[in-house]
This record gives sequence, C-alpha cells and structure tokens, in this order.
Amino acid sequence: MGPRLPLLVAVLACCLLLAGGCVLCDTKVMEALESLEKDYLPGHLGAEHHKNVMTRVKQAVQDFKELPFDEDSYMGVVDEPTLEKASWSLLKDLKRITDSEVKDELFVKELFWMLHLQKDTFARHVAQFQRDAFCPNKCGMMLQTLIWCSNCKKEVHACRKSLDCGERRVEVHEMEDMILDCELNWHHASQGLTDYSFYRVWSNKSETLVSKGKEPTLTKTMVDPMDAGTYRCQLDTVHSSPATIIHFHVTVLPKRIVEEAPSSNIPTQNEVALGEVTWGTTKSSTTFQSPSSQSPMAENILRGRLVRLLIWGIVVLLAGIATA
Repeated sequence: MGPRLPLLVAVLACCLLLAGGCVLCDTKVMEALESLEKDYLPGHLGAEHHKNVMTRVKQAVQDFKELPFDEDSYMGVVDEPTLEKASWSLLKDLKRITDSEVKDELFVKELFWMLHLQKDTFARHVAQFQRDAFCPNKCGMMLQTLIWCSNCKKEVHACRKSLDCGERRVEVHEMEDMILDCELNWHHASQGLTDYSFYRVWSNKSETLVSKGKEPTLTKTMVDPMDAGTYRCQLDTVHSSPATIIHFHVTVLPKRIVEEAPSSNIPTQNEVALGEVTWGTTKSSTTFQSPSSQSPMAENILRGRLVRLLIWGIVVLLAGIATA
C-alpha cells in the first residue's frame, strides 16, 4: 500500500466534514461500526491503519449533524421513521462493502465514497421530513416526538399554530341523523391528546356540554328543528392548552318527501294470467279460459251429465229390444 494510504484516508475523510445527519443516534449503527473495527479490519487492512481509519470514519458519521440550518431542509431534528430510513440505508451499504471482502486501499476508497453518498442520502431524507412531516398541522397544537441530532435526546415538541381550525357548515334533513366530525388528519400522529368535547353554543354565547370522550364524532339521531344552531368541538391535551377548536353551524332542512310506491293490489301488465285475453276495442271485454283453467266443479257437472245420457241410452236400447 505504501505511504499513500494515510494520505488517502485523510483526503477522503475531510470531504465528509460538512456532511449531515444524526445516524449515530441509532444503536444499530454504533454496533455495526464496532463490528467493522473488531471483525472486519483485522483481516482486510494493515493493523497500523486501524486506529486512523476508524477515528475518521466515526468523525465523518458524527459530523452528519453539521448540515446547514434551513427551514425547508434541516432544523437539527428528525423523527424516528426518518432516522430509521437513514440508518437502514447506511447499514445496507456498509454490509455490501464487507460482504465483498474488499481489502486495503480499495476498501478504504469504497468505504469513504459510500459515506460521501450516504451524506447526500441523509440530506434527502431530512429534507423530505422537514417538508412533509415536521409539524404537519396547519392549525391547532400538535405534540410531536423528535430526536435532536446534537445530543440524540428524544423530546416532545409543541407545534403551535392558531387554535381555531375553522368553521364547518352542516345541513341535515329533519328526522335524519346529524354527524359532526372533529378529527383532523394529524391527530393520530400527535402525542398527549385526551378527549373530544362537543358543546352546544347558544345565542347568548353560553355553552352546554353535549358529549365528551375519545370518539371524534358527535351523532344525533332523528334531528328536529330544535337541533339547528352552532356547536363547538374542542380536543384537549395533557397541557392546559387545547389541541384544536372547530365550530359547526347546523341547519335542519324540512323532512324529505318520499313518494309512495304503487299499491301491490294493482296488477301490472306482466301479471296478467296466462291464457287471459282482453279485447280492448270496446268497453266490454270477453274472456276465454283455457281448459286447464276451468274449475273442478264444472268438470264434475259435465261428467254427471254424460253418465245420465249413457244410462238413458241403455234404457232406450233395452226397451226397443223388448218390444221387437
């Protein structure tokens, strides 16, 4: 390797001093670096370079917290999901290098180039967090758990915005159900929330507590005009200040008019009996029934008449024979 290796380590590590991140707050990263020093370096790098390489590697990773502060990209804090993504990316690349069994000068080059790329990867992760996940509430007060990169402390940060989260107008028909929904999309991610309280606000500005509990909705069944008016929802926190306040202006509309369905006693065109024909050219109608539709009583009468005719025929025949 020659004398070039220490110089190479110094040059490559110096380019990382401005890299950003706080991945050392993840214990898995610390364990991986310890394994690199104790298990990998002895068989892949001269012993005289171990201390120098590991010192600069740890310093490079430690300096990940030195990103320039910017409201849109980095404020010195991250949340746990962002830290996990950055750590996983670093650990994956470190394992790729150790699995390749690369040695000596080539190992040092790949190791520090990987760290250089991980600087950019971490910067993208924290910038995305800053844009999308850091204090995402547009109103109210969100309590968000954050990790400070300077000392790895995990603390709850109060994201304070205007407590008034606006007004909602609700229209509901009389005798139907009224549902007031007080939940906002960031409530599930906030810490320290307690109960949703719904109040009826009267014209003299006094209030009456209607309900209080963990459910973010107020449901009133079969409303009537007396339910119209203003309601206020307040989400409380473990602190003295509420998380959100929303006003609902409820209008009760007249009961819906439901058209009655046709009576089931009136037959439709498809319900006309098979074999029944109605002549529509005159007011009166003539109906013909198929033999299968005749009643059993008519069949019995016809059968009786035939039997009597047969008997009389036999009698006449016998009388004729007797007088011959």
